[in-house]
Amino acid sequence: MSHPDDHTGTRRDFLYYATGGAGAVAAGAAVWPLVNQMNPSADVQALSSIRVDVSGLEPGGQLTVKWLGKPVFIRRRTPEEIEAERAVPVSDLPDPLARNANGVDGAEATDENRALDEAGEWLVQMGVCTHLGCVPLNDAGEFGGWFCPCHGSHYDLSGRIRKGPAPENLPVPPARFDGDDLILG
Repeated sequence: MSHPDDHTGTRRDFLYYATGGAGAVAAGAAVWPLVNQMNPSADVQALSSIRVDVSGLEPGGQLTVKWLGKPVFIRRRTPEEIEAERAVPVSDLPDPLARNANGVDGAEATDENRALDEAGEWLVQMGVCTHLGCVPLNDAGEFGGWFCPCHGSHYDLSGRIRKGPAPENLPVPPARFDGDDLILG
């Protein structure tokens, strides 16, 4: 005989709990593939970081590497190039923002705010024109930096737009030095 004060579970209670638990497991099993497919694949994760040995790059030289499927220009500038770029007033630039992922948002497009190191010797930037995505040519154009042959945008040796239809400076991707000869992106 069962009493109203008897709190032992019945078979019906067990079935409710078992059905609810099975439903929760089934819902989790159905949702997991949908959430997991949003994670980047192994090949994308491998491309998301890069290590570049710059020990052999002489002043005035440039390397072009691929990062996330896009070209990245790494330039080791000469003291004369640095001095010339640091003399350019921000008021002369069509785009006054540095566009540097390593710096402060909204920083001015001074050469100091775009270079990788304090001395200004190293410049790392995306090698894709901000107008329509062409790859600019090195050591070309009116300002000695890069020239986009598609529509005529001219960039200086700081990667700043100086003339042409491009609306923005070449963006500076996240990068840092690891020792003296290795740049990590």
